[in-house]
Amino acid sequence: MIRYKKIISCIFFLNLFFTSAISQSIPNSFADLAERLMPSVVNISTTQTIKTGGANPFPFEFPPGSPFEEMFKDYQQPRERKASSLGSGFIIDKKGIVITNNHVIANAEDILVKVDNVEYKAKVIGADPYADLAVLKIESKNDFKPVDFGDSDKARVGDWVVAIGNPFGLGGTVTSGIISARNRDINLTRYDDFIQTDASINQGNSGGPLFNLNGEVVGINTAIIAPGKAGSIGIGFAIPANAASQVINQLIEFGETRRGWLGVRIQEVTKEIAEVEKLDNPKGALVATVSEKSPAAKAGLKAGDIILKFDGKEIKKMRSLPRAVAGTKVGKSVVLEIWREKKLITKRLILGRLESSKEFKLGNKKKIPKKNIEIEIVSLKITVRDINREDRTKRKLKNNSRGVVITEILKKSPLIGLLSVNDIILEVQKKEVGANSLDNSISNIIKNGEKTLLFTIVNKENQRRYLGVKIN
Repeated sequence: MIRYKKIISCIFFLNLFFTSAISQSIPNSFADLAERLMPSVVNISTTQTIKTGGANPFPFEFPPGSPFEEMFKDYQQPRERKASSLGSGFIIDKKGIVITNNHVIANAEDILVKVDNVEYKAKVIGADPYADLAVLKIESKNDFKPVDFGDSDKARVGDWVVAIGNPFGLGGTVTSGIISARNRDINLTRYDDFIQTDASINQGNSGGPLFNLNGEVVGINTAIIAPGKAGSIGIGFAIPANAASQVINQLIEFGETRRGWLGVRIQEVTKEIAEVEKLDNPKGALVATVSEKSPAAKAGLKAGDIILKFDGKEIKKMRSLPRAVAGTKVGKSVVLEIWREKKLITKRLILGRLESSKEFKLGNKKKIPKKNIEIEIVSLKITVRDINREDRTKRKLKNNSRGVVITEILKKSPLIGLLSVNDIILEVQKKEVGANSLDNSISNIIKNGEKTLLFTIVNKENQRRYLGVKIN
């Protein structure tokens, strides 16, 4: 009987222990946290002038000299209208430094920031469309209540978070939820690495803070997924505080960003490419092209290299490399681990500045070359022609480059959906090919028992890349 009572006491004690632990991890209320943080969260409204074209509103044209042409000419005059947008932000300095999304204030002529129901004018200190961040300064001599950034790297899936913002212009709205996922890439920005949350985020929440239970900003609410709806379905995305802080500090100090620049165009390492390159599994970033006079070119990097490590950081996925490079200080000496010709080598280089590079300033929009003599490639069920002098000039190829332009792809071709008409094939298995030699080259590769072809191509946007294709 005594032993039985001891067991009951032990169970009761454990029950109290676990109940206490759970009560500490699940807050009874967010009221105290919300009351403390609300004065630091602002509502942002902007106005801008939008010009509309003077298109003919009628489904027909008036003949020259027609009296109707003069009568309705006012309908065809360019018009201007004022548009407004709403967003959120938060204060990080008592002098009125506000953080928000770039898309909240982009092209704005007037910016108003509302703090505790008092409106102030604000100006842009710096903005970065690539990370979708902007820094504002409230035009006031008053002191404001700032919040601190937390360490977003310590934020874990399942942690409680609180979002405060201005959804649909309602102002001062508090929602709560958990971190649903980390490292989300939704192809929204060049450096996607979002925190996903189920805390309700709606239109107008953009630029607002995502807080942890210590009242620290761990993310900046930026996007939602709401197919066919205007409201939240529980899938929102926030820029991690650590990544945002690097950009924000540069915008405050310089009024612009200063990102590291390697000088390569990269692509994903697919299973097929990994098989040809004899890698254990698909990883790293495959170098498609190396920019002239870039840090990569000076260090001896080549197209076809696979970057496995950058400055000590393992590159597990292709999109990890741009983030790692951008977050590294300009002028730093870094070491790269590279897979080349089935061997691991290292290269050291001095990192350049992205914003100073030619690629950052200029686009690559070229015309498609004209057709030439065409040859059918039976093994691939495509038709091609040799590249010519016009191709080399317009598509920035070397003067002695060989290769073929695809002029037709038949329905049963293994390249359907992978390549397009006017793409250029420069190499197969990293060996140059021409229209007359391509068919024989592929036949010999198949006879040797290889089941994957590695194409070096230049697409219609003049981007060099690699493509691995399984063959039967």
